[in-house]
Amino acid sequence: MKLNAAMLISLLAISPLCADEPIDIGSRRELMIDDYLIESTSDSLRLQLHKPVRRNVALVTDAPWEGNACAYSSLFKDGDRYRMYFTANHYVNHEGRVEEPHGRHLCYAESVDGIHFTKPKLGLVEFDGSKQNNIVLGPDTIPGVRIDPGHTTILKDTNPDCPPDARYKAIVRSPVKGERGLFALKSPDGFRFSRLGNKLIITDGYFDSENLAFWDAVRGEYRAYFRDFHDGLPGRGGIRGIKTATSPDFITWSKAEWLEYPGAPHEHLYTNQIAPYARAPHIFIGFPNRYTDRGWVDSTGKLPGLEERKVRAKASPRYGSGVTDALMMTSRDGLTFKRWGEAIIRPGRSRTNSWVYGDNIISWGILPTKSDLPQSPDELSIYAIEGYWTGKSQNFRRYSIRVDGFVSAQAPLSGGEFVTKPIVFKGSQLELNYSTSAAGSIHVEIQDAEGKPIPDHTLADCHEIFGDEIQRTVAWKNGESVKQVEGTPVRLRFVLKDADLYSFRFH
Repeated sequence: MKLNAAMLISLLAISPLCADEPIDIGSRRELMIDDYLIESTSDSLRLQLHKPVRRNVALVTDAPWEGNACAYSSLFKDGDRYRMYFTANHYVNHEGRVEEPHGRHLCYAESVDGIHFTKPKLGLVEFDGSKQNNIVLGPDTIPGVRIDPGHTTILKDTNPDCPPDARYKAIVRSPVKGERGLFALKSPDGFRFSRLGNKLIITDGYFDSENLAFWDAVRGEYRAYFRDFHDGLPGRGGIRGIKTATSPDFITWSKAEWLEYPGAPHEHLYTNQIAPYARAPHIFIGFPNRYTDRGWVDSTGKLPGLEERKVRAKASPRYGSGVTDALMMTSRDGLTFKRWGEAIIRPGRSRTNSWVYGDNIISWGILPTKSDLPQSPDELSIYAIEGYWTGKSQNFRRYSIRVDGFVSAQAPLSGGEFVTKPIVFKGSQLELNYSTSAAGSIHVEIQDAEGKPIPDHTLADCHEIFGDEIQRTVAWKNGESVKQVEGTPVRLRFVLKDADLYSFRFH
């Protein structure tokens, strides 16, 4: 891919040439998701992962053509509505084997608020003699190719040069023996799809999970993420992992590379759900599904649904003993990720629809939604499945979290602080997304590159900040302006007491 000057500057700002060179953050928002900008901290300050709040059931997959094994889904806001595409399947345990009585489909739902979804009758694909359903794709709906709708992701292509007839795209797995890989489909409306190109676009993977791709506006390229196996094949010691590839046109893709997770243990990861974070698109956020199987130990027999668990185990022991939860990971280059070991969604206390192999798969897509608290700012919603494989249907459960609120720099009431590496910014004010207790506070000092406080912007000059706001402009005794040091290498010193700092930016 040929880089123009603007793209090169952007990439250099994300990855500085050397440790001593100031990091140019411009006016972009920086989330406290890692220590990339941090040079020093006190022992009492830490980066804290926050858990989303369990909310309502947004959708139940209870139509005859849907079922209890609708594992993968993609969501995005499209104009005045929210779109949701989900794979539809049903598992039945029968005499020691797993059956799929009606096969796999890709279905559609939509919402005006991202909180409750409905299923329109699309009239596209026939099921049991009728097209009065919400099915978008079946195994034989694309002329000239057989597809696996059960491993399909839909995206809206945000590339400004994308042709109108390919504004919506699908990543579809081939089910043909000896032809493992991904097809690309295109659509002008998100409902009627056709082939994009005449061959598989990616073949270097196993692809038995949710395979996805998107336009990376910061780097000017498409990125794909999909599953493969490290060190062997399924059932032969292989560890489920994630690969990535890039493309200038969605047709020709680079050689796939394994994602790297410095300091993280080797764990089975089913999905990846990676995408640029909308408010800071230079940062990638993913929600992999983690698979853990301890075998049939004492606690396995004390989990919910023991009899059903035993029935599933007759098909394969791991179907009864395996459990899954959701993790979070972040990256600044799309290849090396900080992966949090603690689950962002746990299986939970409920004795129904919980602790099942396949549960807690998070949908691909973070949606802005309204808060149910009076006069509160919008929040973010993510969605995860529950009740997988246990009844006649499953739930898509909504979870909410504050904007930018996945990770914070957090300190106790006794205090904590951190100082950034030298940065260069563009703007005249410093804005924080933060929360404190009634007794807590945040102060900010601007220093020169050598760490000397800049007059009128010292810690003593900073007005005490307390409250809970998504956007708060920092003020010093002489005002809010930082224009006099714009474009100059500076450091920021943040001093927190019983407070969380989620993000900051200059504007």
